Amino acid sequence: MTTATGHDGDRYRSGEVAQMLGISRRQLQYWARTDLVRPSCQTPGGHHRYTFRDLVALKAAKRLLEAGVSVQRIRRSIQALRRTLPQVDHPLAELVLVATGDVVLVMHGEGAFEAVTGQEWVFEVARFEREVAAFRRSEGADRNAPRAAPSSPARARAG
Repeated sequence: MTTATGHDGDRYRSGEVAQMLGISRRQLQYWARTDLVRPSCQTPGGHHRYTFRDLVALKAAKRLLEAGVSVQRIRRSIQALRRTLPQVDHPLAELVLVATGDVVLVMHGEGAFEAVTGQEWVFEVARFEREVAAFRRSEGADRNAPRAAPSSPARARAG
């Protein structure tokens, strides 16, 4: 946590953040204390200050909670994402997360995966369509290839 000095310009006080997000200060303090979303800055007097990035993370956490994801699941997702994607410092602020039931999906790169398990959930439909087309072309080539005559005996025609 860095220390905020002088003018708070782009740093937001806890009361402002709570009001902007429509949550209580107590809830905001709990989220900070339990490492759901911690403020990036602290004044020399020990007061929390939130950056815009922190606001984005808080809004994402709030949306996940509203979608029915438990606080514990969000925390586990954050921890797993920090291990899986070490280049991402603030998963809630830097990644696109989608809730489906109590599952948190992460949209990253060309696909999506479940945050805690890493299981892939979504695949690129256009790529799959190309794979299906290639399969059909290869099947068509197999169908057009010369085939051996059946090994049944020839019938004589009466005539």
